[in-house]
Amino acid sequence: MVTGASTANLALLLIDARKGVLEQTRRHALLSSMLGVPHLVLCVNKMDLVDYSQQVYDEIREEFTAFAAKLDITDLSFVPISALAGDNVVESSTNMPWFHGQPLLGHLEDVHIASDRNLVDNRFPVQYVIRPQSAENRDYRGFAGSVAGGIFKQGDEVMVLPSRKASKIAAIDTPDGPVAQAFPPMAVTVRLEDEVDISRGDMICRPQNQPTVNRRFDARICWFDDTSHLRTGIPYQLKHTTRWVAAEVETLHYQLDVDTLHADREAETLEVNDIGRVTIETASPLFFDTYRLNRTTGSFILVDPATDLTVAAGMIIGAGGDVAVDTGEVPLSTPVAENITFHPSKLSREERAKALGTAGATIWMTGLSGSGKSTIATAIEHTLVSAGRPAFMLDGDNLRHGLNSNLGFSEEDRNENVRRVGEVAKILAESGTIAIASLVSPYRAERDRVRAIHKEAGIPFFEVFVDTPLEECERRDPKGLYAKARAGEIKDLTGVGSPYEAPTSPDLVTSPDLEEAVRQVLGLLS
Repeated sequence: MVTGASTANLALLLIDARKGVLEQTRRHALLSSMLGVPHLVLCVNKMDLVDYSQQVYDEIREEFTAFAAKLDITDLSFVPISALAGDNVVESSTNMPWFHGQPLLGHLEDVHIASDRNLVDNRFPVQYVIRPQSAENRDYRGFAGSVAGGIFKQGDEVMVLPSRKASKIAAIDTPDGPVAQAFPPMAVTVRLEDEVDISRGDMICRPQNQPTVNRRFDARICWFDDTSHLRTGIPYQLKHTTRWVAAEVETLHYQLDVDTLHADREAETLEVNDIGRVTIETASPLFFDTYRLNRTTGSFILVDPATDLTVAAGMIIGAGGDVAVDTGEVPLSTPVAENITFHPSKLSREERAKALGTAGATIWMTGLSGSGKSTIATAIEHTLVSAGRPAFMLDGDNLRHGLNSNLGFSEEDRNENVRRVGEVAKILAESGTIAIASLVSPYRAERDRVRAIHKEAGIPFFEVFVDTPLEECERRDPKGLYAKARAGEIKDLTGVGSPYEAPTSPDLVTSPDLEEAVRQVLGLLS
């Protein structure tokens, strides 16, 4: 399924009306979503065996819609059918007058797929270099392959990777003769105006729009092989576009539970049909995009060199390998710039505290949306400032209006959100201020990293878990987020479409009882 779905525009999922949504249904929907299939049609089959019951259809539709809200599905349709009797397959069924949608064939004929391909980012992986040895074509040199993205035209400026040599397109040839332009998925031969050394596996792109060039990246993989399991640190062969390279799976970050979408970060391997997130390092750089941006340049397969079996297929999430990505380790510092120098203050923390008459600390409040974190944090800030102690609240939503306005809610962006707030909190605490951070911060490893940088700096850090049950958070729903999530308008709300990892050893577990929570937190500071 993975191989077929990776190039499909639409996926049809069949459900037996008598059995409803099964684990296999969820797995296939998850794979379709992960593989970027833009259109999904759920066919509720065998309606004749449930007497064409609208109630049965509605129950299946509601259950699947709730599950699909957690996935990245942009176009979801439902059709009740009876394949045996032909109901709603080619023509609308007289047995289901309550269904007002198109029959299945009509929907398939009308679904819009013209905008599904990436026509912006020009990508042309070179498959073969054509150099005829005949006398009439002695100077012919063409580069054959299939267009993976964008639109290439005669006269366009292009760049070749990895050499970064620039040229212009002289002509675009096909078996039927030259063409003025080429777009996905056309197989063509590109000729350049200049003599550029190009070989199989190189990529032609635009100078101002290049793919990522890196030897390390993060990806989600699906394990195929039932005779082996994932092993880190051993050599595999990796095929990406037209390029073969040696590769190692450096780290397994988690295994994904298909039913709950929970990330099992304790998993040590992947077995057949398991899905997980990994960091991979290759022997030479690849030229890739994220799978979400380009399904061709963002996908790959892993082959076991000992058996020549394709053991896994993967979808690239982005350049990675940094220990800051889901490894469970706690890096104390992760500098990415060179030639920088840290300039220490002439004041020690003790001298600053003595001069100001106060010492700083960080209170890190975590919990589900609607748990009461911000209400408690606001009350703590007011109490401290009223008592003459410098305090400042760092609210997650507030910071997303400024400091973190460029971040979304992907796992990577959530992690970066926590990292930034942790660094700001540390600076405030270093200055003698009580920093009160209030944000969901769903991943345990990221909160541990914030604790670690405070510990390294010798700054007090208190993790406070506002332990409000999900049911109560949904009942309160002060921002209306849970209602939107259940309606499918939000796909990644923590607790509904994205996991929340409760602290295992917080400094304080409190309830949304405002007075009691404030008293308990202030007790930590004393």
